[in-house]
Amino acid sequence: MNLPSEIRATTVKPGSLTMWWLGQAGFIVKSPAGKVLAIDPYLSNSCAALGQSIGVRMDRLVPAPLDPSALQCDLLAFTHSHPDHLDPETLAAYRAAGQEGPYLAPPETYHALLRLGVPADRVTMVWPNHVHRIGDLTIRTVMGIPLGEDDLNHVGFIVSAEDGPCVYFTGDTDYHEILAIQARPSKPDVLVAVINGTFRNMGPGDAAKLARELNVRTVIPCHYGMFADNTIPPELLRTNLFMEGIRDAYCELKCGEAFTLAKNTKA
Repeated sequence: MNLPSEIRATTVKPGSLTMWWLGQAGFIVKSPAGKVLAIDPYLSNSCAALGQSIGVRMDRLVPAPLDPSALQCDLLAFTHSHPDHLDPETLAAYRAAGQEGPYLAPPETYHALLRLGVPADRVTMVWPNHVHRIGDLTIRTVMGIPLGEDDLNHVGFIVSAEDGPCVYFTGDTDYHEILAIQARPSKPDVLVAVINGTFRNMGPGDAAKLARELNVRTVIPCHYGMFADNTIPPELLRTNLFMEGIRDAYCELKCGEAFTLAKNTKA
């Protein structure tokens, strides 16, 4: 069974969420009511040209787990406008197949979507503390600490289902104490953290520190393994979780494989 068919066929039990890692910071989340959320899908090799222009190796190291034209979701959310998150080629193929969001996007990404031809009435602009609901899914936007002046509106998303687990997707962000302060009221069970540590993102030490501050039960690394010049071994997160006294929280996903979480447990 291919991945799009698997996502459609998957039944999610009450009190749980099923998710698939798409590589880099891309994820699919499915709820018990069958709602499908896509976050930051990077399903092309569009960054290769950007890498060549700046002398950085950014060809894909792993194949995309699905063709972007086969991406189907009830909501498509972007954390910021960098092309490995808002990928113009993925978006173009998705739209050409007859899909058109709806989309969630922070301000600069909102305007990037409009420049790419997305109708404004299909995009909801979000900001920290904005709450969006679709079916049994709740998506709360939290702030991220950006790389630089090209996009100062980085966000993360805290995703939860009714009576189910709460998952904090950090998006690209540097560490700051505000990350834990703003996420703590949601009581996330799971932290999905960037760990690449370059371009001012959190490294594994910062991700482990954030996990301890939030007292999460499960920590999933992402934003590694895609580009030769922007990756680290994910096991370094496990080592740093050990140093924080929470080694058992480490959970490494395989790209394109389903992973189901129940509230307060690592399924």
